[in-house]
Amino acid sequence: MKALFKTEIGKKEILDLYDQKLEELNIDFTYLNIDTSFGKTNIIATGESTNPPIILIHGSNGCAPIALETYPNLSKSFRVYAVDVVAQPNKSEDRWLSMKDDSYGRWVNEIISSLKLEKVTLVGFSLGGLIILKTLEFDESKVKQVYLAAPAYIVNGNPLKALFKIFIPMKRFMRTQKMKHIEKFLRELFTERDEFAISYLSKVFLHFKMDFTPVPVISKSRASSIQTPITLFAAQDDILFPGIKMIKRARKIFPSLKSVQMFEASKHVQNKTQNRLIENAILTD
Repeated sequence: MKALFKTEIGKKEILDLYDQKLEELNIDFTYLNIDTSFGKTNIIATGESTNPPIILIHGSNGCAPIALETYPNLSKSFRVYAVDVVAQPNKSEDRWLSMKDDSYGRWVNEIISSLKLEKVTLVGFSLGGLIILKTLEFDESKVKQVYLAAPAYIVNGNPLKALFKIFIPMKRFMRTQKMKHIEKFLRELFTERDEFAISYLSKVFLHFKMDFTPVPVISKSRASSIQTPITLFAAQDDILFPGIKMIKRARKIFPSLKSVQMFEASKHVQNKTQNRLIENAILTD
């Protein structure tokens, strides 16, 4: 198995930024390192251990500190477990998992079992949404409810738009290292400018082997088998997973869909105000 970090120097640069972001959060936390069938999984745990459990799952090319920053107040009411997704540029195993089989669902259920959690809430953004839906497909018996923000796996956007507005600027940055290309990439995906994302992704694109596999979509039959309550947040201007299309399909295929909210002025990555709305929905549910 080949390492996904291209060089040790590049890996150090990425993980140094990881540590920097975690330090900026200024929180009390514990690192948990769990053995799974898919390799070591790093988790950042914070909040009182007696609080109800909640697992945060970040998106592609992300890490646990980003998820903790996105929803900073959850630790006041929950025992928060922010997971470093395997095969992503973080501190978990750099081993690819397939989005097409049950690997992600099996992996999260192993985490839940290892942590001895019951009635756990799951929160996921983008790829994290796909991972959560895969988890429910595999075994939803220990999951209380889920919150999905601009999730993958329900619908896909126009591939030509994604090619010209996202993937070509990414490839041009990887070839030239000119920041104007990464700025263009981020303008298409981020609702508001994120300085850390610029620093982090500029390192990731150069030093990490990313998975460009087409994102699958859940079948109607699999979606109809899910019984766990789902709260869905969609983004109207999301190139990757368009909000109007997503809500329309979600209402048709998920019998357990509890509520939906459309962010009308949002690209794929929500801004701070929209993230607070998601966080408040979780806290007041």
